[in-house]
Amino acid sequence: MKRLYFFFTLLVITTLACSLQGRPTAVTQPIETTTQLPVTSEAGEFDPSKIGTVERDVTYCTVDGVELKMDVYYPSSAQGAWAVTMYVHGGGWSSGDKAQGAGVMEFPALQRAGFLVVSVNYRLAPDFVFPAMIEDVKCAVRYLRAHAIEYHLDPNRIGVWGGSAGGHLVALLGTADESAGFDVGEYLDQSSRVQAVVDMFGPTDLTMQFEGGYENASRVFGGFDAALASPVTYVSSDDPPFLMLHGEADKLVPIEQSEIMLAALQAVGVPAELVTVTNAGHSFKPEDGQSISPSRRELAQMVLEFFEGILK
Repeated sequence: MKRLYFFFTLLVITTLACSLQGRPTAVTQPIETTTQLPVTSEAGEFDPSKIGTVERDVTYCTVDGVELKMDVYYPSSAQGAWAVTMYVHGGGWSSGDKAQGAGVMEFPALQRAGFLVVSVNYRLAPDFVFPAMIEDVKCAVRYLRAHAIEYHLDPNRIGVWGGSAGGHLVALLGTADESAGFDVGEYLDQSSRVQAVVDMFGPTDLTMQFEGGYENASRVFGGFDAALASPVTYVSSDDPPFLMLHGEADKLVPIEQSEIMLAALQAVGVPAELVTVTNAGHSFKPEDGQSISPSRRELAQMVLEFFEGILK
C-alpha cells in the first residue's frame, strides 16, 4: 500500500507541475536500496515538553574545536516517531545561515504536517575549504540517527532540501555514499544516507564552467577535484527519489545543471523530476517584474507533497 501511495503522489506532483509549466516531466520506477540504516541511539528518552517548540543552536558535531549548530522545529503532536526533513542553506558555500535562504518558507508547513524540521549550519569558506561543508552535513544526518530516541524520530525516514550551494550539498547527501570519503568525524557507526532529496537550483556538475560554479569559487574548493565535488559523479541506482526545482532564467547556476542531474538519475532508474520555473532567475527571483510560475507558494506545496509521498 505504501508503494502504491508513493506512485500516486509522484503522479499527482508530476501532473501539477506539467499543468503549471506546460512541459512534460518524467518519473521512473523506484529501485529498492540495500543500504542498512542503524537504528540504535546513544541519547536519552524524548522530552514531551518539546512538542510544538523550537530548539535553537543545538551542537550536533564538533570539528577541530568548531561547534556546528542546528535548529530543531518540533511538530505539534507526537503520534508515532516523526519523519525528518533537514534544510541546508545556500550562500555560495561561504555565507548564509540556518535561519535564512530559499527554503525557509517551507518550515511552517512541514512542521504542521508532522515532520521534525531541522536546519543546519556548516563550516564556510574561505576559513574552511571543501569538503568541509559536505562532511558537516553528513555528520548532522549521523547525529540525528544517533539521537533518534531523544528526538522521537524515525531514522529510516530522513529527507533533505536546500537551495543553491545548499542544493549542491543535499544532492551530494543523496548520491555520495561512504565510499566517497566524506563520512569523517563523529557518529561513524551511523549511516549518512537519506531517503528523499529536494534540490533547488543547486550545482550538480562542477566540471562545467558557469558563473556560480567551480572556476569562480576556487577559494571554496581549494584545488579539490571538480568531478569528485560533483553530485552527478556519484549517481547510482540505489539513490533516493529527487525533486529538482530550477528557474529557467537562472544565470548564476543555469538550469542545464539540473537537467544533467535529471538525465543521470533517470538513466539508472532513480525516481526523479525537474520542475522548470518560468520567469525565474536564481533563488526564484522574478525576471523583469513578471510573476514566476509555478508561484513560490505552489513550489512550497510541491516540496511538502513530495516529502509526504516518500517519507510517510
